[in-house]
Amino acid sequence: MLLSMQGISKAFSGVSALRSASLEIDGGEVMALVGQNGAGKSTLIKILTGAYQRDEGTIIFEGREISFASPAESQASGIATIYQEINLAPQRSVAENIYLSREPRIFGFLDRRAMREGAAAVLKTFNLDIDVDMPVAHFSAATRQMIAIARAVTQKARLVIMDEPTSSLDEKEVGILFETIRTFQKNGVAVLFIGHRLDELYAICDRVTIMRDGQTVAKSPMRDMPKIELVRNMLGKELAAFEGMAREAGSDNTRPVRLSVENAGSGVRVRDVSLTVREGEISGLAGLLGSGRTETARIIFGVDRLEHGLIKVDGKKRTYSEPADAIADGIGLVSEDRKIDGIVPEMSIRENMTLALLPKLKKAGIVDRARQQQIVDRYIKALGVKCASPDQPIKELSGGNQQKVLLARWLCTDPRILIIDEPTRGIDIGAKAEILKLLRRLADDGLSVLMISSELEELLAAADTVTVLSDGRSVATLPKSELSETALMTAMAHQVN
Repeated sequence: MLLSMQGISKAFSGVSALRSASLEIDGGEVMALVGQNGAGKSTLIKILTGAYQRDEGTIIFEGREISFASPAESQASGIATIYQEINLAPQRSVAENIYLSREPRIFGFLDRRAMREGAAAVLKTFNLDIDVDMPVAHFSAATRQMIAIARAVTQKARLVIMDEPTSSLDEKEVGILFETIRTFQKNGVAVLFIGHRLDELYAICDRVTIMRDGQTVAKSPMRDMPKIELVRNMLGKELAAFEGMAREAGSDNTRPVRLSVENAGSGVRVRDVSLTVREGEISGLAGLLGSGRTETARIIFGVDRLEHGLIKVDGKKRTYSEPADAIADGIGLVSEDRKIDGIVPEMSIRENMTLALLPKLKKAGIVDRARQQQIVDRYIKALGVKCASPDQPIKELSGGNQQKVLLARWLCTDPRILIIDEPTRGIDIGAKAEILKLLRRLADDGLSVLMISSELEELLAAADTVTVLSDGRSVATLPKSELSETALMTAMAHQVN
């Protein structure tokens, strides 16, 4: 056994991030580590590499108990980490990045010739012929990823941790990466492969460790773990939990189509997505982490560029170069991470709620305070926002009430289409029910809602139809009459040919 982590626990400010988690890897093994957002994968890796210190548990690496004080110490001990956010020095050359902090020297001076030759040689094993004297900033994300992997190769690591290594690679580059991983295996080097593309996991990994809610919930050889069982373990659902539940008939297909996306693509995250949202309908968008749900929303809203395919609003082709164009066309977006992309914590409820409406509230460059207050009072009452006053800082509200304020921000622009990404993330059960009821009421009043959610219960409870994404492609569209937990999970585990 190369690595054994047992009983690992970690809490931040009293909130548990890991609870007696475990991980074992043999030499020359490729271990998949999977789980949804918040499962604890990143925290476990940061404890292993010395970025965090564990509260409880033991770590044994190469037969001895270890507790690294820093990432540099773990690197020196034979653990190399390649992060999804590629950690290279952009203005340094390729050779300098590959040998950073391990530069070859002659009589105390840098041996640049040895660096260049060594860098070129290791990159040649990836069929990558580039000028190693060029700054890495001049190269594509895929090439930078390969440079980061080359650095790990030159470290002569015993364990290489790869965090979403294929996220910026095309099919050919993924093939080269897999050949590199197989070379690692032949040399007895273990790989911890953190990923979400199921086909890739089954293609390259020997075993899988599944995490959920800070705990290790399953371990298995990949060949013994069917895809649908892997999905069930990640989501923590019993497949038949909702079977037989009485549901209303399918959505009304006579309603006019408000939004349609046809064969949309952008980069490697969104490859071929099609979906439809009708007037007065809640259309769900489902899929595992990395399936392209949020990226699809960003394309529709004009945050990211549509590279191919069509977007139509009320039957008319639309191409939004920026979110302001989408807003002007009656589209609103409540983002997934309200703390980073949503609220402005130091500003008041009133200011947060009317941010998107400010251009319409101005007269001669001055905000019409009376009209602003009238709108704020209306939506605080309509949505049941619990607050001391509209001038209370939004950071003082509960998660559920913050989400209501963000909903109100877009509702007061009188949108025709509302895209809401993970509407109930981080809020309590009671507030979740309120938000879902509110969305249902808005749809009944004619609003078209595209609801992105990783919570199957939410989709089953609120959606009229659900489109399922896998690896950036739409693989199924299920009307309400066909919706069940089994159907959704089966679609999520779909293998794209």
